[in-house]
Amino acid sequence: MIPKRVEAFEQKRDIRMRPSAIGVRLISISAAAAILGSCSGESRLQLAPAASSQQNTVRSRLSGAATEGLVVGHPDRGRSWMAPDAATHALLYVSDYSYNEVFVYSYPQAKLVGTLTGLSNPDGICTDKSGNVWIVNNSAGNAVEYKHGGTTPIATLNIGSANAVSCSVDPTTGNLAATVLDTYGSGQGYVAIFTHAKGSPKYYMDSEMYAVYFCGYDDKGNLFVDGDQNGRSTAFQFAELPRGKKTFTNITLKGATINFPGNVQWDGKHVAVGDQLYQDYPELGAIYQTTGAGGKIIGKTVLNDYGDIEGFWVEGKTVIGPDFCINGCTQGSSVGFFKYPAGGKPTKTFAGGFKSYSQPAGAAVSQ
Repeated sequence: MIPKRVEAFEQKRDIRMRPSAIGVRLISISAAAAILGSCSGESRLQLAPAASSQQNTVRSRLSGAATEGLVVGHPDRGRSWMAPDAATHALLYVSDYSYNEVFVYSYPQAKLVGTLTGLSNPDGICTDKSGNVWIVNNSAGNAVEYKHGGTTPIATLNIGSANAVSCSVDPTTGNLAATVLDTYGSGQGYVAIFTHAKGSPKYYMDSEMYAVYFCGYDDKGNLFVDGDQNGRSTAFQFAELPRGKKTFTNITLKGATINFPGNVQWDGKHVAVGDQLYQDYPELGAIYQTTGAGGKIIGKTVLNDYGDIEGFWVEGKTVIGPDFCINGCTQGSSVGFFKYPAGGKPTKTFAGGFKSYSQPAGAAVSQ
């Protein structure tokens, strides 16, 4: 019998990797080159120039009943739109991977005020000091930038391969980091870092981390990433790329067993690391507060009723959790607000811009 944790892990990984039979949108992309040389001993950084290789991917699209809460939408899905006064207040951006859209809400009211369309399996979202918003297009392998409340991209950066997952902006330099999970069996995942969020990136690999999921800068410009070794459910990996350094330092988190990588974010005091498969329960997600490079777990936030939160966002005393795939992908998905770091049941839930979300993947608040 397959252990429960392994079975759930493989299901989640398969959702991300397999082509869908429903609403498939195949996109050709360039894949990253294989690692230059072999790795052994201590983990070290490697540069990975992009190489041309045709790959196709989408994640399976969900269908299901709308969840309780806000269910409103704009009737024209063919164009981006934004309420006239949207840019005058804080905004919450939520990506829907399968709808190829990002829904924009007033924050914290969660009133729909806009929709960004024409995206390519939008995944992770991050913001910079100016309130500009970066959206990672998983299938296109790029990151697009929007002004706060804007409807037209003001910049596009080529990450180098499809299967791009997440992003983070260094608050000390303005550098943009983006992750690529892996290159569909042809090469390991990597981190692409764009100096001042411009131009071409430098590519970084960790010999101990084959699949790279999420990344997050702390307040001092150190970059933390999580992932796994070759897709093995018992091989969670966590690492730091210290500011100004060229090698990863692998970190063993003490005091927790993380079953499936979730988002990584600086919460204002600690490095927050998510677990999409907390204690093997599909209806529970968790966020651990860590000392980062110290590797110590100093707190835990359990999110009841939400078990597949990929790109959570911590905003002060609230954590916003988009549930990518509820209960094994049998229900329509939603977004929940939770007390942070207390956790528990959501204080507010809402569905997408139409009848329901399909696969909400990332969230970020732009001030």
